[in-house]
Formats: sequence, structure tokens, C-alpha cells
Amino acid sequence: MRGSGMLSGRLLVVAFEGWNDAGEAASGAVRSLKEQLDVYPISEIDAERYFDFQFNRPMVSIDDDGHKQLTWPNVTVYGPTALKVQQDRAAAEALEGQDEGDELDGIGDNSSNIYLLLGTEPSRNWRSFTAELMETITETGITGIVMLGAMLADVPHTRPISVFVGSENADLRAELSVERSTYEGPVGILSVLGDAAEKAGIPTVSIWASVPHYVHNAPSPKATLAIIDKLEEIIDVVIPRGDLVEESAAWESGIDALAADDDDMASYISQLEQARDTVDSPEASGEAIAQEFERYLRRRDGKAGGKDQGGPTGPPGSDDWRPKE
Repeated sequence: MRGSGMLSGRLLVVAFEGWNDAGEAASGAVRSLKEQLDVYPISEIDAERYFDFQFNRPMVSIDDDGHKQLTWPNVTVYGPTALKVQQDRAAAEALEGQDEGDELDGIGDNSSNIYLLLGTEPSRNWRSFTAELMETITETGITGIVMLGAMLADVPHTRPISVFVGSENADLRAELSVERSTYEGPVGILSVLGDAAEKAGIPTVSIWASVPHYVHNAPSPKATLAIIDKLEEIIDVVIPRGDLVEESAAWESGIDALAADDDDMASYISQLEQARDTVDSPEASGEAIAQEFERYLRRRDGKAGGKDQGGPTGPPGSDDWRPKE
């Protein structure tokens, strides 16, 4: 799936904390990239214009010297340090009348063409916020955007994390052999930014991981790992996994231990596993999958007099993970 055409230039990898970031999986992936790549902040959005601090509150922490520090919600764009060094050198050489040297774009591993955007989803003035971001994107010469997200879903933690890759750009769908999302409903800032980018002629691709809704309160390193695996397929960068593999195994083992002490939770996870295994079965046809899913829904609904028992009983972030009695 590796992008050799439209995604071979300067790429911006985007993740927002909040509504688009179940289990902190998307923001965790960008943080991993930030740790592995040599980047520096090139632009920071003015938090005062776009955040309601009663909703996105500043955080206080104590540094090594015992001093308290406030960290405000923000959104930062990071660029490759190697490009900045080259641009500074080219500018100095130009002043001295020397050649500027070769362009950096198109180098082998593409790591020096990766830009990052990481921050909190804004709580107001989304149109102005998006316009300001698009100015930065245009000024830095971004040619493609990869947007990362994660959603709560009826999926078991014991199976590989489901990852959906889609694009609104027809050429990019053909290049990467991916689909177009058919979702209709409320959207987050990723969709707003993606719409603005496509209208500006910048192709976008989205990577969304499905996080088990019954463990929504804890970060999900397994989902972060799944996003990174898929991201590595699409962009020409080898991404070290660090401790994510061990953390993912520990996350899964911890949930197994909780389920072992909770019969309702164990039964519910077993139902999700059966549904997932049916869908993943090599011999399963589309009709067989649909029939099995309908049977699964009927079994689930029948346990409470026809009420829907399998999914979250509230919106993303709700505390109700389990079936209602």
C-alpha cells in the first residue's frame, strides 16, 4: 500500500486529542513519531482564540526543581529539523553567492519530509481555526495529509485491532486501493480540516482504529500500535515501536484479568469474539456474515426484552461499558 505517487512529497501527519482520539490511540501514534523523528515546532495556534478553558482546562505539574508549571491546551505543527538546517545553510550560501545545493524532497527514507500536527481539538471557531491551519500547510508546501483517528466500537480486545483506511480523493483511493467512507453524522475537527484540504487541492487519507468501548477510560497502546503499523505501510518511513509491543501485551493481559473476575464482562467479550471471528472467517460470504450478525443481534437483544445490550449505552466517553440489566 506504500504511497509512491501522491504521498511521496511533504506529508503532514495529524492527530487531535479529544473526540477523535479514543484510547489516546491517534495522539499516541503522533507522539511516537515525534519521539523518533528529528522535528522542531514551526507553528503554534493561539489557544485563546479557539479553546474554552472550562472545557479544555490547563494542567499543572511540578518540575524537577519543585516549581509548578501550567501547560495550556494548544495545537502545534512540527517540521523536520534537517530541512530547516538545509534552508538556513542555503540562505547563508545565497548571501555569499554560493550554490544553494540540492533540494531535500524525495530522499530515500522520506523521514525528512514528514511534518506533524498534534494538539487538542478546539472547542470554538472551527472555521477560523481551519483557515489558520491551512495557511501554515500552504506556506510549508505540504502535498498530502494523513489524518489519524480512533473510535469506540463493539470490538473485542483479544483480536487484532480493526483499522479503516479511507480517502475522499479518487486518485488516492486508486493509488492506495482504499475505500471512501460512507459515514453520515456528527464529525470532529479532522473532517473539517480534511474537507478544507481537499478543496485546496491537497489529497488526504484517514486511518481510524477501533478501540473496545468497554475499556475506554485507559490509553490503548494496542490501538496505537495498529495505527503505526498501517501508517508505516502508507508512508515511506520505518517507525521504531519502542515499548509499544510490550505495553500492548500488558494492556491485553490486564483486561483479561479484569474479565476473569467479572462473568458479565467475560460473556460479553465472548460474544464480540464470536462475531469478529465469523466476519474474519475465510469461508464467510457477505450473506453469511450478515445472517450471523443478525443472529448475534437477536441473541443479544433477547436477553433484555428486546433492548440493545451490546454497545455503549451513552456517547463516546460514557462510563457504561456493559449490558444494562
